[in-house]
Amino acid sequence: MVNDPVGDFIIQLKNAGMVRKGAVSVPYSKLKHAVADKLVQAGFITSATKYGKKVKKTLDIVLKYDAQGAHVIAGVKRVSKPGRRLYLSVAEIFPVKFGKGKRILSTPAGILTGEEAREKNVGGEELFIIW
Repeated sequence: MVNDPVGDFIIQLKNAGMVRKGAVSVPYSKLKHAVADKLVQAGFITSATKYGKKVKKTLDIVLKYDAQGAHVIAGVKRVSKPGRRLYLSVAEIFPVKFGKGKRILSTPAGILTGEEAREKNVGGEELFIIW
């Protein structure tokens, strides 16, 4: 049993990229699908598709590589963990790695990147940072 599904999800993406896999299949949840959609919009993965019915649903992620064959995801850092939730106000949302990374937040407006949260003037729980 996984106590931290989001943390497990992002580490699976990072590890699969390190061994040059083309795709990853993870157990489906609405939260993982929303996070994967944001990662597609941010350009860190190619696509995220739901497969299966009822209990046997999976989320298939196609990983993205650059022209030299290096994985686009250089690193991830889980910020808010099950034992310690961290929340940010709009004033505390800053760029990651001088604009090269993204901050993923869970807000009342849904799963948003840091830039989208600042535009919508909404804060929330900081899930993780990816670069």
